[in-house]
Amino acid sequence: MTDSAITTKGLKKSYGKTEVLKGVDLDVRRGEIFALLGSNGAGKTTTIKILVTLSRPDCGTALVGGFDVLKSPGDVRRSISLTGQFTAVDEMLTGRENLHMIARLRHLDNPAGVAEGLLERFGLTGAAAHRAGTYSGGMKRRLDLAMSLVGMPSVIFLDEPTAGLDPEARLEVWEMVRELAKGGTTVFLTTQYLDEAEKLANRIAILHDGRIIADATLSELKKLLPPAKVEYVEKQPTLEEIFLHMTGKEAARKEAR
Repeated sequence: MTDSAITTKGLKKSYGKTEVLKGVDLDVRRGEIFALLGSNGAGKTTTIKILVTLSRPDCGTALVGGFDVLKSPGDVRRSISLTGQFTAVDEMLTGRENLHMIARLRHLDNPAGVAEGLLERFGLTGAAAHRAGTYSGGMKRRLDLAMSLVGMPSVIFLDEPTAGLDPEARLEVWEMVRELAKGGTTVFLTTQYLDEAEKLANRIAILHDGRIIADATLSELKKLLPPAKVEYVEKQPTLEEIFLHMTGKEAARKEAR
């Protein structure tokens, strides 16, 4: 079995006269957190749409979970999950009902048991009987991620997963993403927050003007820059550190590490 969860070669896509992807080559390994970075309009969303079979490339090939996105789209869909910028929870249903519904749609045996297991895994058991519309932003995102794991997909796509979340909720999502990878799930992440990619990703690719201009680990990317000038300065706390200290979350984060 290949070590690659996602492989693309020469992906191209145009909309009218606008050439969005100009030959994208990617190789995402199984069980890693892979971050795709790029400015607005660079082609990140177009790339994801092709990989999850929502759009067809003009040319090139893409394999996801070992399946060709053009020849075996059904197999690709069964092996993946997609979580977008906005949560896909039904706010009129309870957390438990949301999970139960997705398990039934995926035709799983014992959907009630699947729901209970995911509620416990994502720390939502206490709120399971409450309508999702009453959840905080962080809880909705946790429920959204739990719904994404129904059926045990081998690859999960997270498109801007922490957009609009407060700092505490962002940290919760980061921990959930790390847990997914530890469990063997391949995570394909797009984000506008560079610190998010820095904290989470095993490897980072930069998409610019329709092409991948870098694909490496963070330490390898740092070597592309000139050596930093060493200066001795007093380290000032970051706003994140101040926020965590003032809200009492700093100690909890250190314990989690």
